[in-house]
Amino acid sequence: MKMIKTTPAQSINLKGRIMTFDRPVIMGILNVTPDSFFDGGQNNKNIEQILIKTQALLDAGADIIDIGAYSSRPGATLITSQEELDRALPAVHAISNTFPDAILSIDTFRADVAAACVHAGVHMINDVSGGTIDPEMFPTVAKLQVPYILMHMRGIPENMQQLTVYQDIVTDVATYFGEKIAALRKLGVKDIILDPGYGFAKTIEQNYELLYRVDELHYYGLPILGGISRKSMIYKKLGLTPQEALNGTTVLNTLLLTKGVQLLRVHDVKEAKQIVDLLFQ
Repeated sequence: MKMIKTTPAQSINLKGRIMTFDRPVIMGILNVTPDSFFDGGQNNKNIEQILIKTQALLDAGADIIDIGAYSSRPGATLITSQEELDRALPAVHAISNTFPDAILSIDTFRADVAAACVHAGVHMINDVSGGTIDPEMFPTVAKLQVPYILMHMRGIPENMQQLTVYQDIVTDVATYFGEKIAALRKLGVKDIILDPGYGFAKTIEQNYELLYRVDELHYYGLPILGGISRKSMIYKKLGLTPQEALNGTTVLNTLLLTKGVQLLRVHDVKEAKQIVDLLFQ
């Protein structure tokens, strides 16, 4: 029986552990914020709750746990670096100690937060701003020598949805990636993952154009992350709430995988893992 295959891509080094992408990788979302668009406040009450959620994500099949201490939803309220650290570091320490084999990512656009979390046990950095908000991010990633998720976004979460004029959304995103990759390589960054940034500085129509043509981004030979879980491009198009958007998420995640995307960032790990188990050897 013929199965779907991921598009070949560069492997990444996670502090001595090599991750390849022969099968899609599932990144489970762990928000420790009070205001995430989908699960805000559910996992930030105490460390015990964070560990319970982490265990659930790992049991469901998550390959990576992505810890977010700052909400990047449209219109999100800006918090200080110290507030972000106060949320993130206790979670990182607790998860690292309790699940020493777990691969952890920190979802932040601040270089100081990224560095502190890497020193505390995180393996990779997931930057929604692609280094545009904090100019120290690229040099910090180069110094730390950890994998870096480079996402496409314009502006900041508070105003990004006013910055949606493009000549051609896919070409413009590809050009952005080319410039950023060159800058990272010049600094000596070896491991880069590309994230098209669905929902960030894009209209619903632009999100779908980028979804249908995401395979064009394989040009760079780097792993591509698809992050569409329960986003407005699904629930607004269907007239639903984020809580009702699981089925739509599963459909679009399946489409991403058929286009060779190597990583899925999701709230619902079990359902994403089932897609992988059904379609890949």
